[in-house]
Amino acid sequence: MPSVLFILTSCNKTLTGKPTGWYLPEAAHPYYVLAPHATIDFASPAGPNPPLDHGSAEAFKGDKESVQFLKDETVSQKLANAKKLSEVNLKDYDAIFYVGGHGPVIDLSADELNAKLASDAWKEGKVVSAVCHGPAALVQAVDASGKSIFSGRNFTGFSNNEEEIVGMVQEIPFLLEDKIKALGGQYEKASDPWGPKVVVDGKLITGQNPASAACVGEAILKAIQ
Repeated sequence: MPSVLFILTSCNKTLTGKPTGWYLPEAAHPYYVLAPHATIDFASPAGPNPPLDHGSAEAFKGDKESVQFLKDETVSQKLANAKKLSEVNLKDYDAIFYVGGHGPVIDLSADELNAKLASDAWKEGKVVSAVCHGPAALVQAVDASGKSIFSGRNFTGFSNNEEEIVGMVQEIPFLLEDKIKALGGQYEKASDPWGPKVVVDGKLITGQNPASAACVGEAILKAIQ
């Protein structure tokens, strides 16, 4: 059975101190796509019980998978036993997947251990995937020649426009769309804000926003099967 490592933020506050964390449907939707077909572990920079963005739980309290995820005892155990990044053995996984939320832009984007983990995963030919703000965790990832894994590749992620709509531009150190374009990535987005969009460029799989999360799960599943 293939295996996927879900990597979540350990950051629970934005730059101005607003509560944040990992974004519920962006974990729940891919989880339930993948769980019947793959082994799933969780990891974060600080290890066990990475912080949930409670605003996402409130916003998605009518969403079946999100509600189920919060009540799921298997999920709760996996979160309680989340590995520290320093404890991850990449050989155990076929794919890594970064869950979004504003947290990854703050901690995972600047985390040297994460940069090495993502770079090594890419060099070893594993599927490297992320949704919404999750691609921020890959801004330091490089290929064997030392170039950004985004250089010359198509990607998506939370758009500048969507960031402005939610009023969070001041809460994070950079805008994802601008940052990855500057690394040589070719940005694609849905025709409307909040519309689902998934971009697959070889082993790099990215999704734009919460609406894209299940589709990212499906793309990961296709890639590891």
